[in-house]
Amino acid sequence: MTERFAVAGARTLLTGATGGLGQAIARALRSGGAELVLTGRRTDVLQPLADALGATAIAADLASAADVERLSTEAGQIDLLVLNAALPGSGAVLDYTPEQIERALRVNVLSPALMARRFAADMVARGHGHIVFIGSLSGLAATPGTGVYSMTKFGLRGFAHGLRQDLHGTGVGVSIVQPGFVRGAGMFADTGLKPPRGAGTVSTDQVVAAVRESIERNRAEINVAPVALRVGSHLSGFAPGLAAKLARRLGTEKHAAEFADRQKDKR
Repeated sequence: MTERFAVAGARTLLTGATGGLGQAIARALRSGGAELVLTGRRTDVLQPLADALGATAIAADLASAADVERLSTEAGQIDLLVLNAALPGSGAVLDYTPEQIERALRVNVLSPALMARRFAADMVARGHGHIVFIGSLSGLAATPGTGVYSMTKFGLRGFAHGLRQDLHGTGVGVSIVQPGFVRGAGMFADTGLKPPRGAGTVSTDQVVAAVRESIERNRAEINVAPVALRVGSHLSGFAPGLAAKLARRLGTEKHAAEFADRQKDKR
């Protein structure tokens, strides 16, 4: 394990800063003394947020390879990289076009992986740094209507753990924080739906606290969800057939269809 990482004074690049969860993470890191570089697609939200936090704003679309390259160059030297940007990816796989699947992969997996690889090289050379991936419990368990999203989050989780092993002993830490259903801000909250029966929710404060803990204590993985959802997600890992039957009994198929309908425009 690396030494504990201090957020105070760390030059920090945060992706997906314009979303509700991204804004909460940005404010928490700034209150901890981080020097922020914020990025997102929505310039009408990005610049005011950057101004309020004394941060640098770099507008970029992670679906664009050129934008990712430009962002990585303009951000300069980074001590802390928080990869939060993602597309929902909800809905049945057969409802997706090949282009939509490719876009989800690029935003949720490929661009974060390329950015992590780029900034990690400099961090290793300096012997100091930390990288945090914001994943999802959908990276542990697939349910109806999450084929595309789970593909990306399973991949992100695997990459994060593999990278952590590669960087062991270099002074650079790697963590992944995986929330369940977050109330108040984020993809789920934006739909206005209730979680599936028995799943429960967590607050943005709980997710933000997990992000801080993952950085400062170099935690490999923190799953942020009520106990029942965490247990169910792990059950899916070693008994996927049984977990799928339980999910269907809880009415997840109907919930997935409603969820997909309200997020269709974000594909």
